[in-house]
Amino acid sequence: MKYLIRHTYLNKIISLQNTPDIKVITGMRRSGKSVLLKEFIDYIKQYESDTNIIFINLQDIDFESLLEYHALHEYIVNKYKKDKHNVLIIDEVQLCNKFELAINSLHSKELFDIFITGSNAFLLSSDLATLFTGRTMNIEVLPFSFKEYLEYYNDYNNIDQKFDLYLKEGGMPGTFLYNNIKDKYDYLNNVFNTILLRDLIDKYNIRNINEIKKISEFMIDNIGNTLSPNNICECLNKDKVLITRKTISKYISYFENSFMFYKAKRYDLVGKKYLSNNDKYYLSDIAFRFAINGTRNLDIGRCLENLVYLELKRRGYEIYIGKLYQKEIDFVAINRNEKIYIQVCEYLDDKKTFEREYRPLLSIKDAYPKMIIARTRQDDYTYEGIIIKDIAKRMLEE
Repeated sequence: MKYLIRHTYLNKIISLQNTPDIKVITGMRRSGKSVLLKEFIDYIKQYESDTNIIFINLQDIDFESLLEYHALHEYIVNKYKKDKHNVLIIDEVQLCNKFELAINSLHSKELFDIFITGSNAFLLSSDLATLFTGRTMNIEVLPFSFKEYLEYYNDYNNIDQKFDLYLKEGGMPGTFLYNNIKDKYDYLNNVFNTILLRDLIDKYNIRNINEIKKISEFMIDNIGNTLSPNNICECLNKDKVLITRKTISKYISYFENSFMFYKAKRYDLVGKKYLSNNDKYYLSDIAFRFAINGTRNLDIGRCLENLVYLELKRRGYEIYIGKLYQKEIDFVAINRNEKIYIQVCEYLDDKKTFEREYRPLLSIKDAYPKMIIARTRQDDYTYEGIIIKDIAKRMLEE
């Protein structure tokens, strides 16, 4: 099986060595967390050979005796070596009942450099503060970027054609093992339903499976649209799906916790305040949209918007939807003192479309960069100070 070393994530993990935190590798199921741990182990063996690595994969039957937290704790303590850097790496940690008690005890001893990963349903960002008494540092793993997609296949010919494939196939590593698009979508269906029907339903004791499926399908169909529990409730009620706003709000939070969807809040650029309703939601991988809801009504513009959102997130930006009076800016991307205003669309060939995209940007009076990202299939150019970029080329830029 072919692997790609994901240097951005690996370097982040390496940089966190010898910090007192419990390092938690998080992210969507099957996004590559376990492989990342193996890459980390390979790095240590190659460059830090004097390190004592204690690696435990609780899915492996060889470690079945450690599925009880006292046994896990005792095994690890006995593996400690004095006068060495002791790195503890546990994969699928949630399989050990009350694992947090063992991890907290080990952390308090200050003997081990601790790295763990596990099912996203049991290591949710909202749970970490209550699970662990020590400080945690999260490394969130996203599906492959377009750049990683090309690196995996080692094929940089005809970038536009490759981008079309990436748009349809997405970046979930497991899909790369299949040649047929139907098999890829079957795989994604399986991953999505495992998150929905096993992880979330088991964790939250959800009884009405039909409700949570309907909401997830509705949100998939409406990526990039402003959504609220109120308007989702109204739409579903019209389709005779009887559900309350409170239940919808609860399910949306579950989807976010499992890294299935990401939320972009709306920000009033004039009033300098966050708006409390009508957020937008984006899928963790755009190919889930095609795998779950089919390829009808593709709305490529919103799919491209989803890709840009994820790419900004990979690059460390905070991402908001900008509101400027009655106009809307697709993304306001902030990273410390850097800010970029971005509009995303499919094509700019039509004069009305071009005008629709650039007018909101021209209404912003500050000096931060403004850009339109679209399928231009040409080099960058500018219009009244606005940078026009081709999306495929933009996603390959450093």
